[in-house]
Amino acid sequence: MITIFNRIEIYLTYSMSEQAKIRDKLSQSNIKYYVRTINRMSPSPFARGMRSRTGSFGQNMNLNYEYIIYVHKKDYEQAKYVISKK
Repeated sequence: MITIFNRIEIYLTYSMSEQAKIRDKLSQSNIKYYVRTINRMSPSPFARGMRSRTGSFGQNMNLNYEYIIYVHKKDYEQAKYVISKK
C-alpha cells in the first residue's frame, strides 16, 4: 500500500497521454503507483471564486491538469529504470 509516508514522486506531467504511457510501463513491470491529479483551474480555498472573475481567457488549456505519479520508496530505482527505457 502506498501512503503519504512511504511514497516518492517519480514523474510529473501536464499531458494525459504521457501519464498514461508512464502508468502502462509501471503496470507492465508490476510496480504499484499512485496518481495525483490537480485541476489548475479550480478555485482554491485562498482565492475563492478567482476563476469566475478572470475566466479562462489567455490560459493554455493544455496546462489545466497536472499529473503527479508516485511509487513506493522501495520501488523507486526500478521505476526510474522502467520509465527511462524506450
